[in-house]
Amino acid sequence: MPNYVERLTGDIKGCRLGIPKEYFAEGMQPGVGRALHVAIAKLEELGAVVDWNTSLPSIIHAPAVYQIIASGEASANLARYDGVKYGFSFTSTNNIWEAIEKTREFGFGPEVKRRIMIGTHILSANHHNEYFLKAQKVRTIICREFTRAFEKYDALIAPTSPIVPFSIGEKTNNPLQMHLADVCTIPASVAGLPAISVPAGFADRLPVGLQIIAKPFAEETVLRVAYAYEQAAGWHKIKPVVSDAQSGCR
Repeated sequence: MPNYVERLTGDIKGCRLGIPKEYFAEGMQPGVGRALHVAIAKLEELGAVVDWNTSLPSIIHAPAVYQIIASGEASANLARYDGVKYGFSFTSTNNIWEAIEKTREFGFGPEVKRRIMIGTHILSANHHNEYFLKAQKVRTIICREFTRAFEKYDALIAPTSPIVPFSIGEKTNNPLQMHLADVCTIPASVAGLPAISVPAGFADRLPVGLQIIAKPFAEETVLRVAYAYEQAAGWHKIKPVVSDAQSGCR
């Protein structure tokens, strides 16, 4: 096993870093964009070779690919859940079939139920090829684009989120907006890549994250770049001042 601690030297001179333009698309809050540009400039100060002319055109489809594949897998896996061997079990009935039905009804929250229903539809005989199989093919294309990028770069740099954190409960009734907050982290997850988020300043007094992505099994690179930036920038030592009104607390 690699000794990850030994690689935390703070030295990233000559490290090749690509900045995929798709991560800085329309919808990013201005303050987040400014913080990320300052963070990337810091990486350059540390000796990294930064290239802004990087493109991963297919990652714009990653959120849709994720929703389809994750929902399909949730449906397939949770279809076997009956509350008998583990987890919540509804017991106020003498009928095993009703018990299983009620266990699933009361044991799953709204988001889980939503994914199960979408996934069941996606995996149905009439839609499997149209949705699930097509999503798997697009996922393969995304993986290939990342592979080509890592032939040129040691790591890729991106925002962790295009927006600052929203208030507790603010987006509860809008699941689509909640999912879009993950738009920058989904591509690495879809492609099965190691990635990390480190503090990169503040926008509107709320924290901004810098995401570092590397090729499969290159956790050493992710940690080395993250550590070098974190120690030089020092944002991890500062905590935001958030009022009760901002956090949504009562």
